Amino acid sequence: MSDLYPASAGHAMDAAENAEFLSENVTAQAVDFIMNTGFSDIPSAVLDMSRRCIVDTTGLYVGGLRERATQIIVEMAMSDGGRSDSFLLGAGEVCVPAQIAARALGISAHAHDFDDTQVSNDPAHVYGLLTHPSAAPLSSTLALSHKLGDVAGERFMAAFCIGFEVSCKISEWMKPDHYLRGHHSSGTVATFGSAASAAWLLGLDRKATQNAFGIAAAMAAGIRCNFGTMSKPWHVGRASENGVMAALMAQRGFTGDPNALDGKWGFASVLAGGFSQEKLGQGFGSDWSVVNPGVSIKPYPSGILTHQAMDMMRDLVIDHDVKPENVERIEFFAGDNILNPIRYPIAANHLQAKFSMAALFAMIVLYRRAGISEFSDALICTPQFQDMQRRIKTAVDPQINAMGFDLIRSRVVVVLKDRTEIRAEADNRYRGGPMNPMSETDIEEKFRACCDGLDRGLQDRILVAANHLTKVDGPTELVHALRAIPALG
Repeated sequence: MSDLYPASAGHAMDAAENAEFLSENVTAQAVDFIMNTGFSDIPSAVLDMSRRCIVDTTGLYVGGLRERATQIIVEMAMSDGGRSDSFLLGAGEVCVPAQIAARALGISAHAHDFDDTQVSNDPAHVYGLLTHPSAAPLSSTLALSHKLGDVAGERFMAAFCIGFEVSCKISEWMKPDHYLRGHHSSGTVATFGSAASAAWLLGLDRKATQNAFGIAAAMAAGIRCNFGTMSKPWHVGRASENGVMAALMAQRGFTGDPNALDGKWGFASVLAGGFSQEKLGQGFGSDWSVVNPGVSIKPYPSGILTHQAMDMMRDLVIDHDVKPENVERIEFFAGDNILNPIRYPIAANHLQAKFSMAALFAMIVLYRRAGISEFSDALICTPQFQDMQRRIKTAVDPQINAMGFDLIRSRVVVVLKDRTEIRAEADNRYRGGPMNPMSETDIEEKFRACCDGLDRGLQDRILVAANHLTKVDGPTELVHALRAIPALG
């Protein structure tokens, strides 16, 4: 055996293979950031944008309770029971273990694919958009805050901001192969954001926080084949849950690799081919990702790669007063960066519609909007809607592909029955993005739409609490308001 595998050769090979990873210290950077950051270290611009993300995500918690995916998870949690640590969303006064509470919150936040999205300006990230950064750390922080019972508003906000930043920097620094290979970063990377928030909130020491990252790496998962099914929001639910679980396990002394993000066998190398070495000097919290390059708050509950085109179609339909009965056909041209993930030629249900340009354009043409109420199986299965979808064709445009994927480019041709052709090109100043952000009124209107059917007084109570979380008793007020939502079924 020793002749076949001489020890010296093996050690030399390991040294050579590890040489390219010697400069990686992302786990250590993340742990240092968690250890050394408090509320007073967070810039006001970061706090204000974080508040907007929290208000947006809180509305999605309420809206997500309409989805069968969330309802199944809540029903299972009620059936399984367990320690009464934290409130179970949609279950009134019922409490469950903190990690299960985080699971229900996470899946509800992502159930409509309506939650915010991290922006990247790096052309190497071919989609320009990396992960859904708010849902997992906010769910983790909410669940653990209720378990701990005495979390003041500034402490809550710091935990959320820290987890958000950890998720975003890991996503930004990893090579784009992660997403191209089919991993869903809102399930994988978000696990570390959830764990970071939980570790900070629990006050874990350096060694335990390192262990929490190692444990989180063992559980981080999510694959893109699940887009258009209940398992896409499940990725975020599990990321929320697993981050809490990792921190709680580490608190008890459970161990994991102390440098789990780094090295030949670390998370980034195994799942993405490593980190982009030139980015590692940026540091966590030196330039907070929530403000630079920023975050998109979605105007539509669909894959954000569709939003530029949806705005384009909406403007075209309104400006030219296009009537559905006059549409002969619609031809949509885009690059692979849109058409590969937006993968359903015809949507058979509301989940597939989130990843179908035919369905999204059909909504715009038929109803001149595409909000939560339009994403229903009852509407999508109507003959009128199915007929309109079949008039819409998509095609890869080689010229757009040749221009590169630094921007999300597309164009459309609408052919009317009188042979009139109307053409348009997408504008990358899409609504909700950093270049064209939602106003406070826009965010409130989205919140109200998500809470449609809920008592207006309770809506107000939840909205005020989400907007004022930095008050001493802000987290308690938000938990009490969410628990006042009528129990499902």
